[in-house]
Amino acid sequence: MARISLAPPSTLLNRIGAWYSRRTYGKVLDPGLAVGHNGRVLLTYVRQERGAAKWNRLDRGVKHLAVMAAAARINCSWCMDFGHWEADSLGLPMDKISKVPQWRDHQDAFTELELLVLDYAEAMTETEPRVTDELAATLIERLGEAAFVELTAMVALENYRSRINSAFGLTSQGFSDTCAVTSRT
Repeated sequence: MARISLAPPSTLLNRIGAWYSRRTYGKVLDPGLAVGHNGRVLLTYVRQERGAAKWNRLDRGVKHLAVMAAAARINCSWCMDFGHWEADSLGLPMDKISKVPQWRDHQDAFTELELLVLDYAEAMTETEPRVTDELAATLIERLGEAAFVELTAMVALENYRSRINSAFGLTSQGFSDTCAVTSRT
């Protein structure tokens, strides 16, 4: 159960946000409702998300795996739920996405680069990050500096999202119910 009311003030900003969310996702997103209690935070959040959506130096599938790994590491059920829906809408292989929370047990399902990215996302997500010089250098060599910067920023952004959603007590909104997720173990 959410720790914060999901009924923010009925401001113009929140009404526009709810309209956009329903139009884009089919329902109003709980994180938007929670953050809607503070208009300045909501505007910053929206600007950040819109800006990040334009980043294109990193393969979208690899980027999504990093986001899912960070969400899984923090154990944000809302982010995992939405992440499954988003992966499905991006046309990513759902059998692979469903293995992200236990990727170390399913390494054969991922490419060498994907394994490095999953490891990096988890390393960044630790409360005391455990990113090594070797891991960073390997990823820079494989991705290039621009894509590495984008990867790092996406993992940090997902940490921001997941930690906010977890602190608010937000849980699944049923997005993954519409996906072809065969297994989450």
